[in-house]
Amino acid sequence: MSGVPPNLGRMSDTSREEETLGAVRESGDNPAEKDPSDWVTGDEPMTAPQRSYLDTLAREAGEEIPADLTKAEASEQIDRLQTATGRDSA
Repeated sequence: MSGVPPNLGRMSDTSREEETLGAVRESGDNPAEKDPSDWVTGDEPMTAPQRSYLDTLAREAGEEIPADLTKAEASEQIDRLQTATGRDSA
């Protein structure tokens, strides 16, 4: 015997029936998506990954984008350029 009770780490059939994860939202809204203007850190400089991806998208779209954007502004430009370049088909 290992000294571990046989039910340790297992859920009973009753608790298994009551447990739920990932309920479907009626509205279809994604709670993880916030408007960039509502971000707490939205006024900080854009991140290095944002800068790199924004550079790629801007080149594909044939546009020049200011390099001093905030995180929120960069996110908005990324969303716009994803649509313009057809990369938003997720």
